[in-house]
Amino acid sequence: MSHHSLFGVIVLVLTLGVPSWSIGDTTNHPDGHAPTGAMADHVHHAADAHAPIGVMGDHVHSAGEWMLSYRFMFMRMADNRDGTDRLSTSDVLADFPVAPINMNMEMHMLSAMYAPTDRLTLMAMLPVIHLSMDHRTRMGAKFTTRSTGPGDFRLTGLYRFWSDEIHSLHLNAGLSMPTGSVNERDDTPAADDAKLPYPMQLGSGTWDLLPGVTYLGHLERWSWGFQPLGTLRLATNSEDYRLGRRIDLSLWGAYRFLDWLSASLRLNSQIWFNIHGRDPDLNPAMVPTADPDRRGGRRLDLLFGLNGSVPTGMFKGLRIAVEGGLPVYQSLDGPQLETDYLVTAGLQYAFSFTSD
Repeated sequence: MSHHSLFGVIVLVLTLGVPSWSIGDTTNHPDGHAPTGAMADHVHHAADAHAPIGVMGDHVHSAGEWMLSYRFMFMRMADNRDGTDRLSTSDVLADFPVAPINMNMEMHMLSAMYAPTDRLTLMAMLPVIHLSMDHRTRMGAKFTTRSTGPGDFRLTGLYRFWSDEIHSLHLNAGLSMPTGSVNERDDTPAADDAKLPYPMQLGSGTWDLLPGVTYLGHLERWSWGFQPLGTLRLATNSEDYRLGRRIDLSLWGAYRFLDWLSASLRLNSQIWFNIHGRDPDLNPAMVPTADPDRRGGRRLDLLFGLNGSVPTGMFKGLRIAVEGGLPVYQSLDGPQLETDYLVTAGLQYAFSFTSD
C-alpha cells in the first residue's frame, strides 16, 4: 500500500459518515467524575486531550465509552552502522557475503478501547505488517525479500490510580500474544523459499509482558506527559530463540492553538537487547541480520506532531493526527541498518451507547 493510503481511508470515513449511534461524552476526567465548566471543554473537545498519535495507551475513558482507532506507521532504514559509526556497503561485504542496503516497515494498527469503569480502560491492538529489505552480494547482485501478515495481538489494561485537576497517573499492564509469524520465507540467490532473518519476521513467537506507567498533565493551553514502557519475553519460541527485552521512554509537550488543533514535540528513547538463542535455519556468517548478537541497540528520536479534533456536529468524537521525526542519536550492535525517519498518522473515533 502506498504512503498515501491513510488519506484515502480518511476520505472514505468522511464520505460514508459516522454510524448512527447515539453519541455521548467521549473523554475522561482525571478524577474519575463527570467534568464540568472549562475542564469539560478541555477534556471533551480539546485537540490536546490525547497524547501524540505515536503514543499508545496514553489515556483512560469514562465508564461505558468506546474508542476505535486506525494508525498507519512507516519507518525507513538505510545504510549500516556499528556503534555510532556509519559503515559503507563495502565495509559490511568485507565480513559478510551479503549486506542489507535498506528496509521499509509499514504497519496498519487497528485498536479498540472500552472502559467498564471510570478508572479502568481495556485496549486491544492488532498490527498488520509489511516488511521489505534490499540486499547486495559480494558479486554485485541485488535482491529484495518481503514478508506480510498480522503481527502479535496485544491486550492491555489501563488503570488510573491517582489524579487531581492538573495531573494524573495510570498503570499500563499488557500482554502480547504470539500471533505473528516467526517462519517467514522468501526466495534469495542462495535458495528458494529460504528462512528470512530476524528483522523480517512478523512476531516474537513468545508471550510477552508489557508493563508501564503513564503520567499526564495539562494547564490551560499546555499539556504534557511521560510514559516508560517495557517488553519482557517469557520464554523461548518454537525457533529456539527469544527476542531481547525492550525499554521505551516517551516525554512530550503540546500547545493548543485552537480548540480543535494542537501541536506537539516528543522525545522517544528506545533500548533493545540482543537475541537469546539462535534459529538453526539461519547462518549468522552469511548476513548480519541473521546474527543474534548483532540485533541490540539504542536510539533517541525527535518527533513533531499535529492533533485535530471535531468538537461538534455529526463527526463529533473524530480525531485526525499525524506525527513524524527522525533519530538524533543511534548506537547499534552492528553492522545493523540505521533508522532514517518515521511517520505515524491515524484516525480515532470515540463514542458511547446511551439510551434516550
